[in-house]
Amino acid sequence: MTSPVNPHAQVCRYCNGFASVAVSSGGRDQRGHLRTITIDCPTCLGFGTLPVQPRPTASAWEVAA
Repeated sequence: MTSPVNPHAQVCRYCNGFASVAVSSGGRDQRGHLRTITIDCPTCLGFGTLPVQPRPTASAWEVAA
């Protein structure tokens, strides 16, 4: 079953919806667990979505002569 679509948000174009990633810091602790740090997308702040931007109208493109 698909999830409902939020009409007031769009997928972040910088992270493509994958807002958080775990990056290995290159070692293991004493118990053998891999050390990782979590990084969030700086654009959407880890939400994966951005507010919908209103489209410019024709009058916004007109230049006063």
